[in-house]
Amino acid sequence: MKALLAMPDGLQHSMFDAAQRDRLAQLADIDPDRTVPDLASDGDLRDVEVLVTGWGSPRIDARTLARLPRLRAIVHTAGTVRFVATEAVWERDDITVTSATEANAVPVAEFTLAQILLAGKRSHAREAGYRADHQVHGGAAADPGIGNYGGVVGLIGASRIGVLVAEHLQRFDLDVLITDPFASAEQIQALGATKVEPEELYSRSDVVSLHAPDLPSTRGMVSGELLALMRDGTTFVNTARPALVDLDALRAELASGRLAAVLDVHDDLAADDPIWDLPTVSITPHIAGSQGNELRRMGEFALEEVRRLAAGEPPRHPVDLSTRDISA
Repeated sequence: MKALLAMPDGLQHSMFDAAQRDRLAQLADIDPDRTVPDLASDGDLRDVEVLVTGWGSPRIDARTLARLPRLRAIVHTAGTVRFVATEAVWERDDITVTSATEANAVPVAEFTLAQILLAGKRSHAREAGYRADHQVHGGAAADPGIGNYGGVVGLIGASRIGVLVAEHLQRFDLDVLITDPFASAEQIQALGATKVEPEELYSRSDVVSLHAPDLPSTRGMVSGELLALMRDGTTFVNTARPALVDLDALRAELASGRLAAVLDVHDDLAADDPIWDLPTVSITPHIAGSQGNELRRMGEFALEEVRRLAAGEPPRHPVDLSTRDISA
């Protein structure tokens, strides 16, 4: 089974360690040290059956497919395949496309869990105040709303990440609410959570965490009207995409000091945006997703897909065409 690393030079060394690259070479006829960043002009591709792609891989369009007459699978080592597989791929019913979205969801859910628990303690705002005092003192708080016993967490979206976060939260003394028009009450109940409408989620939650995909229908879904329903002192967490949030409305709420936030995605923030300096806001440089050694998990998922292809077994994580319009 001839395969090719269709990705930027050097990316394979981030996605696969030496042992994983050796396994890849055992599973397929592939040179694990060679990548092909440009499928439109690179050599003879007529015998290639499998493309292993990743971040920054070339788009696979009709012209590229014409150079790959034997192609039967695209194994993506990252999450969304929107930037790699064009409509020309989906028009073919003989090409399997797999994704490592499930693998990338793991660290995002772990990061989110940590931030939710810290938000319950109002950690960021209290640390800012503590540092400003320059005085060592105890951390006792009279506010009965602080803590993670009996608190309410609202998850926007029962996506892969949202589901993982809900499963993690089952171990804690927290009530979990989920809003998602595509998930049934029974599905959400199986996660130990309660399905609610958005208005109830925002108004009841101590922490609201966003886990919806970036689609035309979801952009701006976190509106000023919904943010206004959040109670004073509560926290908004975004590890999804900034386009889903009305930034002007969020900025106003945060600047007033009424809400706190954890923003791991913030592409629209200008260098002089006042959000950067707010003591109740944690801003991280998009670190929730796979980083460092976590990339190897996505590589491992890709290796399993290549193994299955070589053995004639069905893929483990194929991209579901029926949910393409509601998935990232």
